[in-house]
Amino acid sequence: MSQDTRQSDLDFAADLFKAADKMRGSLEPSEYKHVALGLIFLKYISEAFQALHDQLLEDEYADAEEPEEYLAENVFWVPELARWSYIQANAKSEKIGSIIDEAMEAIEAEAANKTLKGVLPKNYARPTLDKTMLGELVDLFSNIKMHDSTDRARDLLGRVYEYFISGFASAEGKRGGEFFTPRSVVRTLVEMLEPYQGRVYDPCCGSGGMFIQSEKFIEDHGGNPLNLSVYGQEINHTTWRLAKMNLAVHGIDADIGWDSAGSFHKDVHPSLKADYILANPPFNISDWGGERLTEDNRWQYGVPPKGNANFAWIQHIIHHLAPRGHAGVVLANGSMSSQTSGEGEIRKQLIEQDRVDCMVALPGQLFYSTQIPVCLWILSRDKSANGHRDRQGEVLFIDARKYGHMVDRVRREFSAADIEKIAGTYRRWRAKPDTLETKGWEAYADEAGFCKSEGLETIRKFDHVLTPGRYVGAADVEDDGVPFEEKFSTLRESYGNLVSNANDLDEKIKVMLGMVE
Repeated sequence: MSQDTRQSDLDFAADLFKAADKMRGSLEPSEYKHVALGLIFLKYISEAFQALHDQLLEDEYADAEEPEEYLAENVFWVPELARWSYIQANAKSEKIGSIIDEAMEAIEAEAANKTLKGVLPKNYARPTLDKTMLGELVDLFSNIKMHDSTDRARDLLGRVYEYFISGFASAEGKRGGEFFTPRSVVRTLVEMLEPYQGRVYDPCCGSGGMFIQSEKFIEDHGGNPLNLSVYGQEINHTTWRLAKMNLAVHGIDADIGWDSAGSFHKDVHPSLKADYILANPPFNISDWGGERLTEDNRWQYGVPPKGNANFAWIQHIIHHLAPRGHAGVVLANGSMSSQTSGEGEIRKQLIEQDRVDCMVALPGQLFYSTQIPVCLWILSRDKSANGHRDRQGEVLFIDARKYGHMVDRVRREFSAADIEKIAGTYRRWRAKPDTLETKGWEAYADEAGFCKSEGLETIRKFDHVLTPGRYVGAADVEDDGVPFEEKFSTLRESYGNLVSNANDLDEKIKVMLGMVE
């Protein structure tokens, strides 16, 4: 898909979100989110069903009303009362809420749709939901099919769904961060890890953004998304439902588990060893129940403190890595330097056992949920795996705090160039000489103020602190060609003028105040 097409899709999704947002009236974004996203999902599965239904009608040996025909093509079976044409025809009905609820229930009741059991929202008939607004929303979403190609229309629905999730996350502020990781942060992780094939896992998957971007990465690089198996877990049931719908809208078959105890206490994938793990765990969680897990076999590098889950997440993730696996984790900056409650010792063991591949310091204001700057931990079971250069005993430090641009008063985003600067540096650092030559890349080189490859001896001197700013140094100041003597003379003259002006101003003030005649 061309960049122009994607941009037009993005513009369309933005306009659609603005139009839909105007309709919500007094409804809170957290409540309205499920109203809008549920309808988009209903529209999506109806589009997919209708496309295959039309094809089957043209095949004399097929039965367009047989659910098994759709199951074979990985398309959800949609009963007549749940098809969008029926929903749209009743948009002006005062019973539209009940009609939508019945549609959702009918979809879940079909045996062919067992993966949707308990996923879809079914409270559109509640008295507090304005039915005129609901009908207008149905009419608005009916306009999403704006292309002749059905596949193109379904792809657009996926982009609309993704944009709406990000829009609601922005509107909800801190609470939005509970289910959404900013796209530019996810893309940075994905571009660094390059998950082409294998098993990808997220133990706190939110609405599924890590998986969506992984699939897009594969498509963008000409690969086959079917070569990637997706596994995840989410502690919040409402967010789990969002993830299930989001992945279905994007056509991703995933094993996403939910348990209210969470990944630490009820791991739904206990035997999974993933090739890639991408995660944005909740920062600095103090009530994670660590006192009940002091003897857990995941703590190979030290028992994590009961008052902070950061190093519990890191060790849980390494526990689930395959022997040649890599992981990217978003954590609070304190994880890079904290020495309290044994965290420094755990970090030391991670470094000494060569599990830390790269550290990236990010700027502040990237997240909806917090304005504080965060960092990326890139972890590895085997630094020479998958044909990469052997970087055992080394860590790459990247200081990206000055990158990104403000998209509004409170939030920053990375541009495509920013992401490529960070991810490209890491890829070149890992690449063997023959890979560099084949791909036409320049060899990796340290860049003062931005990146530095450092060995264990130096890291030990810094007490195993992993803050990139300690290693990358200051950026080189570009020589402007002006001799020092000339610069000094100019500065001395400027200073003299400032002193003279200050004295004149001082005398004038004294006269005005009557201090002198």
